[in-house]
Amino acid sequence: MGVSGIVETLQYLTLKLEEEVFALDVAKVREILELTTITKVPQTPEYMRGVINLRGSVVPVIDMRLMFGMSRTEQTVNTCIVVVEVSLDDQAVVLGALADSVQEVVELDPDRIEPAPHIGTKLNTNFIRGMCNVDDHFVMILDIDTVFSSDDMASLAQAAA
Repeated sequence: MGVSGIVETLQYLTLKLEEEVFALDVAKVREILELTTITKVPQTPEYMRGVINLRGSVVPVIDMRLMFGMSRTEQTVNTCIVVVEVSLDDQAVVLGALADSVQEVVELDPDRIEPAPHIGTKLNTNFIRGMCNVDDHFVMILDIDTVFSSDDMASLAQAAA
C-alpha cells in the first residue's frame, strides 16, 4: 500500500536524530556542511540554534531534535548541518537542519512506503510523508516543507534575511 502523493521512485537522503532514521527528498537538499560556528540570535525559540554565514548569506540553523521534542543535538564528529531549500508562503527559503549524522542516499519505490501511524510515535505525524523499512529498520520520510511551514519558521526566516 503506497502513500498518496508519492507516485514515483525518488532518492532520499537519510539522516539520524538520536536513534531514529529520517529521510529527506534529495531534491530539497542543497548541501551538507560540517558543523561550524553558529551565532545565537536573541529571543528566538529554543529549536532555533542561530545562524551561519554560508558564502555571504545568512542561513538560520534549526535543531531538528528539539523541533521533534527530543533532546538538544550535541556536537560530535558526525554532527552536521543539512542545508535545505523549503517553500514557505510560496517563496524558496534556505535553512540549515542540524542532524546527528547523515547516512546515505537511498532510492525508495512508492509501493514500499507506508502511511505514518497515528499512534505510538513521539512525533507529530503531520510532518511525516510515510515510512519505509530499509535494512531492517524503519525510516520516516519527512515532508520538509511541512516541517518548516509554521508561522514561527516563517518569521525566523524573515528575521534572518
